[in-house]
Amino acid sequence: MCHHIIQIGDKVTNMTLSVPEDLHKKMRQHTELKWSDIARQAFEKKLNEIELAERLLSKSELTEDDAERVGHRIKGKIRRRFS
Repeated sequence: MCHHIIQIGDKVTNMTLSVPEDLHKKMRQHTELKWSDIARQAFEKKLNEIELAERLLSKSELTEDDAERVGHRIKGKIRRRFS
């Protein structure tokens, strides 16, 4: 079995998370998984998505009203496609 240890920087901060009891029960059934690593990866993925969106938006000339209008049109087309 191959183990990969990833350390980002020198400092590591602990964080306490609250999860619903039923989710916690399911997680306890999989002790082979390192849930802290899974959570860290999810946090990193979400932050990367946010940073990308911020970079794209920083160059955009659309107003919030424009974006709202485009969003409604896209949702309407998706709704029609899947109904």
